[in-house]
Amino acid sequence: MTLPLAVQGQTLQECQQAAERNYPLIRQYGLIEQTTALTVENIGKAWLPQVTATAQATYQSDVPAWPDQMQTVYQQLGLNMKGLRKDQYRVGIDVSQTVYDGGMISSQKEIAREQGKVQAAQNDVTLYSVRKRVNEMYFALLMLDKQIELNKDLQELLGGNERKLQSMVKGGTAAESDWMNVKVERLNAAQKGESLESQKRMLQNVLSAFCGIEVRNVTKPAASSVATARSNASERPEMQLFNAQLSLADAQEKALDAALKPRLGVFAQGYYGYPGYNMFEDMMSHKWSLNGMVGARLTWNIGALYTRKNDKAKIQMQRDITETNRETFIFNNNLEQIQQSEEIRRYRKLMEQDEEIITLRQSVRKAAESKLSHGIIDVNDLVREINQENAARLQLSMHETEMLKQIYDYKYTTND
Repeated sequence: MTLPLAVQGQTLQECQQAAERNYPLIRQYGLIEQTTALTVENIGKAWLPQVTATAQATYQSDVPAWPDQMQTVYQQLGLNMKGLRKDQYRVGIDVSQTVYDGGMISSQKEIAREQGKVQAAQNDVTLYSVRKRVNEMYFALLMLDKQIELNKDLQELLGGNERKLQSMVKGGTAAESDWMNVKVERLNAAQKGESLESQKRMLQNVLSAFCGIEVRNVTKPAASSVATARSNASERPEMQLFNAQLSLADAQEKALDAALKPRLGVFAQGYYGYPGYNMFEDMMSHKWSLNGMVGARLTWNIGALYTRKNDKAKIQMQRDITETNRETFIFNNNLEQIQQSEEIRRYRKLMEQDEEIITLRQSVRKAAESKLSHGIIDVNDLVREINQENAARLQLSMHETEMLKQIYDYKYTTND
């Protein structure tokens, strides 16, 4: 398998950091930042002059015209008053410049920034969950290492007794079936060892691919102490997400206030076409002309009042949902801390008992070896004692690994 990096990640922290760097979602941080910057920049361009080019051609059913009496008078004076044509044309440009917007552009910029923070916080939450997946694989690999180590010890112990029985068979003090019985147990243990090695290689490959580094061996982390007082989970990235969502709601509410304020702008309009602004001249001469206008415009859209109450209620509901999610998260987080703390205490107590059981099992096994040498017990009794001692050692290693996992799960729960 080809890996991006040929680095040996041995400690839990190294694997966690490598997995976060390797996780595809990490690239979204740059994309979120760039998208937010572009959005804010586009919103800010609303302060630039807005230019609109227009072209228009119309045909009207009726147009302003001179009364018949006046046309008669003008004709007597030798003037041909044609009146306006029903087909009219114009090609022009409108330019407008915002002078005061009531804070709407600033509010929209703030909303865009807060939305970017929410997206980044959601990314943080997803990336933080990567640590737990690394923990699961890391401690599973640690457990396999211990099982392989104990399996080798068992094979060595059975091999020693096998050689001893082989000598006793040659000396005529033991039956060949006893030697064969122990040899079968050693071969069974060897098969189990091969299976454990295969599981280890598979898990190493999975963890290596997940972290983007080559994980050859794992190091047992320190059994650091865990605080008995429960944390309020304030360091968890989920809390930052809730804060970002509340800040976004505040920015949206400020935008509602800005929507109620008037807007002031200046404008300039110009067009070339027919008719122009001089209506009387255009009635006499059907020629295209240049026309222009400049001015200031004050607008106040009170339509925002119609939906303001409902809009504010919707924003408050978003806050309530966020606060409920925060309270639910803290509640569940506290429950996890209680469960994990109790599990840690339980495993510590079990390990104390395991140590005593191993000591006793070791003494019983040694006594069984001595009894077998004197012909007091048969080989089945010895094999049973060897297996029971190995089971006791395996149980201790399982309890120790489970305790370590609970400790680091607790650290994950509290982001310690």
